[in-house]
Amino acid sequence: MVFARVRRALAAHPLAADAALGFVVAALSIMMVLVGPGPHKEPRPPHVGDFVVALLAFGLITLRRRWPGPVLLAATAVAIALIVADVPRTPLLVAAYIAACTLAFASNRRAALLTGAAVGAVLYLTSAVFTDEGWADPETIGVVAWIGMAVAIGDGLRTRRAYIAAIEERARRAEQSRDEEARRRVAEERLRIARELHDVVAHNIAMINVQAGVAAHVLRTQPDAADTALAHVRQAARTVLDEISTLLGVLRSPDDADESEPTRGMARLSGLLDSMAAAGLTVEHQQRGEARELPAAVDLAAYRIVQESLTNAQKHGAGGAARLSVTFTPADVSIAVWNEADGHAEGHGHGLIGMRERAAAVGGTLRVAREDGRFVVEAKLPAEVRA
Repeated sequence: MVFARVRRALAAHPLAADAALGFVVAALSIMMVLVGPGPHKEPRPPHVGDFVVALLAFGLITLRRRWPGPVLLAATAVAIALIVADVPRTPLLVAAYIAACTLAFASNRRAALLTGAAVGAVLYLTSAVFTDEGWADPETIGVVAWIGMAVAIGDGLRTRRAYIAAIEERARRAEQSRDEEARRRVAEERLRIARELHDVVAHNIAMINVQAGVAAHVLRTQPDAADTALAHVRQAARTVLDEISTLLGVLRSPDDADESEPTRGMARLSGLLDSMAAAGLTVEHQQRGEARELPAAVDLAAYRIVQESLTNAQKHGAGGAARLSVTFTPADVSIAVWNEADGHAEGHGHGLIGMRERAAAVGGTLRVAREDGRFVVEAKLPAEVRA
């Protein structure tokens, strides 16, 4: 916790962090003079040159993050001058190492390796030529080793930063994909609601139209029949209003699971057949197999396919009659609707498109065809019985 807090503070004030690092290097260089820079050198009081070198190291390290390349070149140049003048240069070498690490972190790998190799070679040659240390002396070779290690550390830090940035970018894209998926699901839900609204309104408006025609026809001659037809009109209109109110409520409250839960479909089949009979369509209904509770999506899809098929038969069929067969098997539920066909065009309206989409949405199939003067709609929807 403390380490993370310190790291955040340093990241928030990089110049202050670099100044603190430069101060530590400068202070250690003066301390080395006081205690003795090596096993063969005696301690001595620091003089003006030592403070100047320490101050140069402090300034270069403080500015190394802002201008890593120029700082590295300046530190290298001053270190070479001090080597030639046979003046202690350790603080400037440390500044060069830190600047090499910073340059490797801030630039690409090729530039860092070339610059590091050039700086290491120049310092190595200068130390070997202008000092008493030989070509194979550990201190001479150590200069190259420290430069190489500094470049390697900087490159490793840069690689780690790039890796973290890539992970964060993938996370951002994943979140964006989730948002897009959510918007896609919203669009699909709106399309489903539009299909629901079409099915309900189309069916009930068709019945209202038929019953209104019946009422107008018998209004003067059979008032009781006209009253019955008008009652059906009122009931159908009330159903339309209720359905639209429910669907609009779902749109206003998309997060409310209770309101958005679809009504069980096939349980309303008897009411649908009664309304179709009132609209003037005689439906011969046959059921095979034992009726059972279906998955919600399959149940609603089955009901809407039956509803749309009978509505089409009532609007476009000949003879005022249709046959409905519902077959339950352990693996699926099959629906078949036949009616005498007239001259209307085959299967290009929104209703038939909606039936195909509903069947496909639950993994089922739908077939619409003309056969022997009949208009046939057959659907097979998966509804496997689970133990």
